[in-house]
Amino acid sequence: MMRRNAAWLPSVFNDLFDTDFMPKANCTAPAINVKENEKAYIVELAAPGMKKEDFNVHINDEGNLIIKMEQKEEHKDEDKTTRYLRREFSYSKFEQTLILPDDVQKDQISARVEHGVLTVLLPKVVKEEVKVSRQIEIG
Repeated sequence: MMRRNAAWLPSVFNDLFDTDFMPKANCTAPAINVKENEKAYIVELAAPGMKKEDFNVHINDEGNLIIKMEQKEEHKDEDKTTRYLRREFSYSKFEQTLILPDDVQKDQISARVEHGVLTVLLPKVVKEEVKVSRQIEIG
C-alpha cells in the first residue's frame, strides 16, 4: 500500500513559481514533474542543452533537497573584419529547494542527466513486515 504524501507537492510548485531567485524578465523556471511509485519518488526537471556539469544536487543541513542549475555561454563571431557593437551572453541560473517526505532514504538519493532532463530518484524507506506468528512452548 502506498502512503500518500501529497502535502509536500503544493509547496514544490508554489515555491517553484514564486521564487525571487530568478529574474522574471527573460527567464522562466524549468518545467518540473514529480512522480511516485511504490518504491520511490522521481523528480524530473526539464533542462534542454544542459550538461551534468551545469547541475549541483545536494541535501542541506535541514535535510532538504537542493537543485541548482547554472549555465554561462558567450556567443562570439570569429569574423575578424567585423567590429562588435554588441555581444550576446546567455546566462541561466536556477535554484530550487524541495522539502522531502519523511519516508525518503536520504542516503540513497541519486541523480542523472539524460536527453535534456535531470532526473532525481528519491527511494522510499522499505518497511519490513514483522511476522508475529510463532510456536508457544507449553511449560
